[in-house]
Amino acid sequence: MGTFLLVCVCGGLGAVARFMLNTSIQRWWHRSYPLSTFIINIIAAVCAGVAAAAYYYQTVNYSTYLIFVAGFLGGFSTFSTAINEMVSLTRGRKFAIAVTYFLTTLVLPFAAVVLGWWIGALGH
Repeated sequence: MGTFLLVCVCGGLGAVARFMLNTSIQRWWHRSYPLSTFIINIIAAVCAGVAAAAYYYQTVNYSTYLIFVAGFLGGFSTFSTAINEMVSLTRGRKFAIAVTYFLTTLVLPFAAVVLGWWIGALGH
């Protein structure tokens, strides 16, 4: 029950962190490309890679991994928002931006997880 509650609390903290970062970026970014969601998901992907490596190399236990990844990163990252933004760009006939966003949202987070794993595996 303790892990469950910590996942819930950390999920809330991740959502608050996402809201704060999203709001901060949107205050100065006034273009069609959804940069705030993209940055948030890249940060989450790097962190997920670090966490996966830390768990794999037994630097952290499963509960800590679960609390951070399912909890904090689950609340922080937002793939569903990214998909909604792609649909909105398409409906707004901003096809080039929609395709660019689609490709960068799928390819770069994968590379970010690999980078995170590499960072997390340093010294092992």
